[in-house]
Amino acid sequence: MKWSNRLLIGIPYGWLLLFFMLPFLIVMKISVSEVDGVMFKDLFTWADGVLHMQLKFSNYFYITQDNLYFTAYLTSLKYAAITTVLCLLIGYPFAYFMARSNPAIQPALLMMLMLPFWTSFLLRVYAWKGLLVPGGWVATVLGHSGVDPLLVGAGLIPGPGQYMNTPFSLVIGMVYTYVPFMILPLYSHLAKMDIRLLEAAQNLGASPWVTFWTVTVPLSRAGIMAGSMLVFIPCVGEYVIPELLGGPSTLMIGRVLWDEFFSNNDWPMASSVAVVMILMIIVPLALFNKAQTEQQEGKR
Repeated sequence: MKWSNRLLIGIPYGWLLLFFMLPFLIVMKISVSEVDGVMFKDLFTWADGVLHMQLKFSNYFYITQDNLYFTAYLTSLKYAAITTVLCLLIGYPFAYFMARSNPAIQPALLMMLMLPFWTSFLLRVYAWKGLLVPGGWVATVLGHSGVDPLLVGAGLIPGPGQYMNTPFSLVIGMVYTYVPFMILPLYSHLAKMDIRLLEAAQNLGASPWVTFWTVTVPLSRAGIMAGSMLVFIPCVGEYVIPELLGGPSTLMIGRVLWDEFFSNNDWPMASSVAVVMILMIIVPLALFNKAQTEQQEGKR
């Protein structure tokens, strides 16, 4: 292998080692360390010719025993999954429309999709507070549409007109924030799809609905999985949206991490919670990579 190829391969690996693996190892070290005042004790000590290793796993055992952490992890996974499904249901028609639009207007559609990113993420989330509070136009429209009984029955709001600091406001904020991350990979795959396959299915007598489910959806599976990972993974550790739009019933692991780090000042416990959260995220990533590898091997 030429040195130039090794350099091209080595740069992303070095980036991952420096900005992912090294910080992760530091967090893992803190999670199994004893605190001595404001310092962390060394994991390995050398005394009288003997190497001593002291690892503290009590924080991990405590996570399995305290229902707070289990509930926070479960709530985070639940809302991340709900957000991912809703983003897929909303984003797929948008991506399909963009991919089938006139090529001359596709750049304009992409620009419209990217425009919200020109505004601060925090400001966009804050804007939803003004839209969902009593008197806000979204709250007014929802109140006049008669959906309150359905939302109350589903447990999304505690009562009619009470949209803020509820599971409903949390899901609205997360879907609004992350739906572009679902649309972009879907559009990328749908735009590259061979239209002749759809024409062949129609020539063989398949209806548009059958063609969509048997040709379009399978060919866009990679885009669906990529978009789902881009939405699901950051949603699990989301902190800002649950803090601003969620309520007491929407306690997610990001808020627990904040409390452990800055309220309780318990860095080993917070690091343990973070390590477990990262391990939870690695599982869907591994499944995604496996599916991608199988798809690439199938194409060969």
